[in-house]
Amino acid sequence: MTTLYAILIDGMIYASWLFMVAAGLTVIYGVMRILNMAHGSFYSIGAYTGASLVGWYFSGAEGAPYWSYALLLGAALVSGVVVGLLIEQGLLQFMYKRDEILMVIVTYALLLILEDATKLIFGVDPYFTFQPYSLLGRSEIGELTFANYDLALIAVSAVIGAACWLTLNRTHTGKVLRAVIQDREIAIAMGVNVKLMFAATFVVGTTLGAIAGALTAPAISVSPGIGVEVIVLAFAVVVVGGLGSIEGAIVGALLVGITRAAAVHLAPQIELFVIYGVMALVLAVRPQGLFGRDLARKI
Repeated sequence: MTTLYAILIDGMIYASWLFMVAAGLTVIYGVMRILNMAHGSFYSIGAYTGASLVGWYFSGAEGAPYWSYALLLGAALVSGVVVGLLIEQGLLQFMYKRDEILMVIVTYALLLILEDATKLIFGVDPYFTFQPYSLLGRSEIGELTFANYDLALIAVSAVIGAACWLTLNRTHTGKVLRAVIQDREIAIAMGVNVKLMFAATFVVGTTLGAIAGALTAPAISVSPGIGVEVIVLAFAVVVVGGLGSIEGAIVGALLVGITRAAAVHLAPQIELFVIYGVMALVLAVRPQGLFGRDLARKI
């Protein structure tokens, strides 16, 4: 039973992190139909800005240590909004009518540019911001001990998932976004400001990616290349769940997270394989993903 509890809790923690990373990616694709290869860079930017600001805070400030959590979120929000607006207004708005494959190439080029820009700004040395992680202490669940910070990430990811789902399904803005998703031309004819909707959606997606990076920074070594590693896992999650589906991202993250945790505890030699094994099995049965929707063809 101890091993089962460890698998479930570790799987939930890993799934919560996966969902936070994948949420922005699936929001952008769901509305804008852009498979954003640069999403890993937004995660990296959020991690670096959060780690830099919190490191500065603990190195010289004498304020309450719990303010570091506000700094992490503030750094993620500011960096996500600023970078998102610059990229959407300066580049992507001129590419919306282009082929989706070309958009993949453009965002991949953007990933390479942002990775090098991150190295120029923050350097190549790793950043360690352990204080917020250790500040919350640890809890015992049966015979197991877990960091409270990791458990808190489960609650944060649940809040993010609920907020995304409620916004898309229970608000007027969500209904307008769904109209844009179904038929962009008709939405424009009905008076919807599609350019504004696209800009807002992209900024939300980049901000979600930056938040995931900032909240992960205290638990990892923030170093060059973390964005490239993350984007592969994020794609695995959204492909399993179905591109553009919040429900799919949640289920995909849970499926991948718990399967990986089971492999770590029971068969660690296949840990790297199981994520892609799950993706292959799901796509063999449902090529559009578990919650993927069939798109209507225009004739």
